[in-house]
Order: sequence, then structure tokens, then C-alpha cells
Amino acid sequence: MHYASQLAVSLSQMLAQEFEALRNQDLDQFEQLQPVKTELLAEITRLAPAAPEMQALPEWQDFRATMLACRDAHRRNAVLMERKLEAIRGTLQSLRVDGAASSVEVYDRLGHISRFSRHSGYSDA
Repeated sequence: MHYASQLAVSLSQMLAQEFEALRNQDLDQFEQLQPVKTELLAEITRLAPAAPEMQALPEWQDFRATMLACRDAHRRNAVLMERKLEAIRGTLQSLRVDGAASSVEVYDRLGHISRFSRHSGYSDA
């Protein structure tokens, strides 16, 4: 059980590092962490058949609490990643210049929607 608890703590620490890499947009660091995460999850899964015997041990509650925290951290990271991807998609979409999307709706300083034409700037060049 001690080994499983160590793995769970390592996974928790790795997920915190993953979050920081995502937050800082450090894709190299993020990619380096993926094999570590996969290995930790595989090792924890390998221990899963012994889980019924482990549940009788007092350390089980600590292990379970750490794993629940890991689940929440993984979800947090997934949400952050999805938000960043949505922002990138939105930026790319707004940069696309085609006939149907030659103007963009934006808010003026009073909070009203106004049309912004893209016919100025680069597209006129």
C-alpha cells in the first residue's frame, strides 16, 4: 500500500507540473510530462487487482483521497487545455478572411454591438 501511495503522490505532483506547463503555454514541458503520466497511471492500474485487499488497510483512505484529488486535477487541466484550444480556434477564425466573414461584431465602449469591417488594413493591400 505504501508503494501505491507513493505513486499517487507522484501523480499528483506531475499533474501540478502539467497545469503549470499548460498555464505558461510551455508545450515542450507538457509533452515531456505525458510519458511520465502514462507510466504512473499504468503502474497504478497494475496494482488495481490488489485493491480489495488494500481497502482493509488504514492507509487506503489517504490513497483514495490522493487519487480523488488527482482526478480533480486532471479535470482542471483538461478544462484549461480546452479553453486554450477554444481561444486559439477563435483567434484563427477571426483571422480568416473570406467573403462571408468580412465583418466582425464587436462591443463598443457603451457595451453595444457594432459591426467592424475588415476592409481596412491588410485586406485592402
